[in-house]
Amino acid sequence: MTDFDPANFANVGPKEFAQLVKSTPDDKIAEVMSGDLRGKILSEVFGRMPQLFRADRAGSTNAVIHWNITGRPDGGTDTYEVVIADGTCTVNETPQHDPKLSLTMGPVEFLKTVSGGANPVMMFMTGKLKAKGDLGLAANIANLFDIPKA
Repeated sequence: MTDFDPANFANVGPKEFAQLVKSTPDDKIAEVMSGDLRGKILSEVFGRMPQLFRADRAGSTNAVIHWNITGRPDGGTDTYEVVIADGTCTVNETPQHDPKLSLTMGPVEFLKTVSGGANPVMMFMTGKLKAKGDLGLAANIANLFDIPKA
């Protein structure tokens, strides 16, 4: 499977997903993420976060993180809430709490970040990722998840 086809996302593991994102040109990812399949892709990615969460690395971390993914077809932004509390990770498709950290990025940058294909610190420094709130948490967030490397 070499085509970036979201219909197949549910059938591939995290490593295959990372490989898919890595092997797909940015403009193709942007095209798919500005269409009808965007919601399905985001739901699939966020739906996997609790399984990829590493409670052993989180320690006493308690945090609400809002992921703001820009570039919706209507010009808006999708916001997902990730709650890390008491060694668990839950995801809400509608934010319900004030965030300790708010991350804002485009859909291409988001998929590269969650598939291990981008360096969030470099993205922050170049303005491709905006972080508001607890920057220490932002710098450590990748360590809290078992992010596959393509």
